[in-house]
Amino acid sequence: QAQLVESGGGLVQPGGSLRLSCTASEFTLHYYGVAWIRQAPGKEREGVSCISSVDGSTYYADSVKGRFTISRDNAKNMVALQMNSLKPEDTAVYYCAAGPVGLDSTCPDEYYYWGQGIQVTVSS
Repeated sequence: QAQLVESGGGLVQPGGSLRLSCTASEFTLHYYGVAWIRQAPGKEREGVSCISSVDGSTYYADSVKGRFTISRDNAKNMVALQMNSLKPEDTAVYYCAAGPVGLDSTCPDEYYYWGQGIQVTVSS
């Protein structure tokens, strides 16, 4: 069955780094745009970053710009989110999701596939 699986989360100290991976099986991920979305208790769901399937353009929320980098590794059917200079405010469950991207968009217009979510905790 087609699915997305996230890995690489965990506990890290403020200022540290984590690299999240979103790996697809039974479908080709580079046919789709991919978004990283996070959700924390008491907070609105936040779109963190996206990468387009059309032109490779990327999007970052202001809250993570300059600290996070999204990239593709098509040979591994994977999208990564490199997270540097992590802050306690980054603590959340992170989801990757994939879907079609419009010509004028960077992020998917809708989501066909979702990962299970992975916990990122930034704490001293």
